[in-house]
This record gives sequence, C-alpha cells and structure tokens, in this order.
Amino acid sequence: MPPRQRVTIRDVAAQAGVSVATVSKVLNQRYGVSADTFARVTAVIKEMGYEASLVAQSLRNHRTNVIGILVADIEPFSTELLKGAADAIRGTGFELVVYSAGGRIGDPQGWEHRYLTRLSGTLVDGAVLVTPAVDLEGIPGTPVVAVDPHTGRAALPTIDSDNLHGGRLATEHLLALGHRRIALITGREDLKSAQQRETGYRGALASAGLPVDENLVRRGDYEADIAAESARRLLREPDRPTAVFAANDITAIAVIQAAQELGLRVPEDLAVVGFDNIPESALCTPPLTTVQQPIREMGHRAVELLVRLINGDEPTDTHITLSTELVVRQSTRPLTP
Repeated sequence: MPPRQRVTIRDVAAQAGVSVATVSKVLNQRYGVSADTFARVTAVIKEMGYEASLVAQSLRNHRTNVIGILVADIEPFSTELLKGAADAIRGTGFELVVYSAGGRIGDPQGWEHRYLTRLSGTLVDGAVLVTPAVDLEGIPGTPVVAVDPHTGRAALPTIDSDNLHGGRLATEHLLALGHRRIALITGREDLKSAQQRETGYRGALASAGLPVDENLVRRGDYEADIAAESARRLLREPDRPTAVFAANDITAIAVIQAAQELGLRVPEDLAVVGFDNIPESALCTPPLTTVQQPIREMGHRAVELLVRLINGDEPTDTHITLSTELVVRQSTRPLTP
C-alpha cells in the first residue's frame, strides 16, 4: 500500500475554508482570528493529523524547541545517560531527539562536527555531545554541552566525573583487601577519562610503596572481546595477578567470564573491580564491585545546562565534575594466604 502523504498547512486551510495565513495564526496562537474560526481550524488540524514541520517552524520562529543528543553508539553508558537526559527534559517545553553515529567513531573527519552541522539551526536549538573525540567549539549560535569529552575540559561547557579519584578508589580497595599483584585492563587510550583512571591506579600503588609492574597493565579499549583476550593471556601466566581493576564495567564483566572459562573462581581466586556501575554490573555472576560515576545525573545536568544556555541564562559554572564512589559487591574479597 502506498505511503500516506503528509498533511500540509494548505490542506488544513482548504478543509477549514480559510486562508493559509489564518491557519498560521491559529498554529502560532496569534491575534486576529475569531473564536469560532479558531475552534474550527483547531478541529480540522486534529481531524487531519496535521503536524507542523520542524524546519518550517524554525524558519519562522528561529526556534524548534528540540534538543539533540549526539552519541557515538547506543551502549550501556549512553543508554543510562539518555535516561537522565529524558528526566531533565520534562517540564522544560523542549523535546529530545537522539542521533547515533552507529559506532563510526574512528572517522577522522569527526562525526560530531558533521552531524552537529546537519542538525543545528533547523532541527535542534542546541546539542549534548557524548564523549566527543575532537575539540569542538560548536557551530556559531548553537549552544553545545560536552559529556566526558576525549580531550578533557575545553572551550565547550562540559560535564564529567572524577575519574582520577575513582581509579584510586578501585585500587585502594584492592590494596586494603591485601592484594599486591593488581592488574589493570585499560580503557581507550584516546579518552581523557580513561587516562585519568589509569593515573589513579598508578597513584594508589605509588602511595602504597609499590612499583607498577608494566606486565600487569594490559589493553582493554572498553571492548569486551579485547578485554577478554587480554585477561586470558594475563591469567595464563605463572605469576598471574590476584586482582584486576578493569577500566569500565563491560571490561570487568568480560574479565570475570574469561577467568571462569579458565577455571578460576571470582572472588576466591581473582578479585575484580569495574568502573561505571551500569545496571549490568549488579546482574552479573558474581555481582560486580565497581566505582560508580553518576551517569544518569551527568545526562540530567547536561540537559539542564544546555536549556539554560539556549534560554540565554549564562550559568556561573560551565565545567561540572561529579563525584565518584565505590560500590562493594561480591566480586572482591580479602586475599587469602
């Protein structure tokens, strides 16, 4: 069956027996339309299912009342962040549109700049960029807030969490349990937050008077398959670690599964700590000890900040860092002799 044609403002005008200008006045709630005409046009709009084009609306009003969320991919981190953004949008008069790059984050041209250019001006009034890989200053006239930017704080307003402290918390927890051979499965080397988590790991070991064994630092890239292979290689070695700090929860869960495949028990034979506290961390076996960064709050605060920027209300603080804390579950326990 052929697709249904879009109802236009001219269709509404013809059906209601009025001019296009009159329909436009009704849509924009302007003066100069009688109560009877207003009611008749409104009834026709509802009957015909007419929806004003965002592009046409933006050209008329220079506003769409739509906020864009640009993500590299839909995965656990961005999913939690979107929940917070959806909470924050309620009652603001704005709507939310999510635009995904489909995982094509290696594009040297910068997917963020390309998609922001497409959306700004006619489709969205502003955008939240999630872990942007390039240092953007945005599109002139388009407010932009960056969440967890690869390059750290920049000219753009930013929302992130205290990754350095989180990395220390994870490592100090394992040290307090008596572990000394503590491995690190790293995050993406191009991401500032991953670098900070590694710095926290190294700093905690240094504070405990322990040198970093570089053989215990293995690549993870926030990818489950890469982390699992690194864990297998590490855990097959004669002098294997007794504990692993994985740079995010997806990596940590992959480490647990790799250990179990090799016949190791978690936490009896290997303690594992993750980072993020995504919902999956509480559902894996055993439930994962992890560092919580307030992902939903990051999404919430990003939208709040963006709405203020769009409305011309300049906030005093445009670089917000949220605290991290340790959540202890069953994947860690004291080291037994």
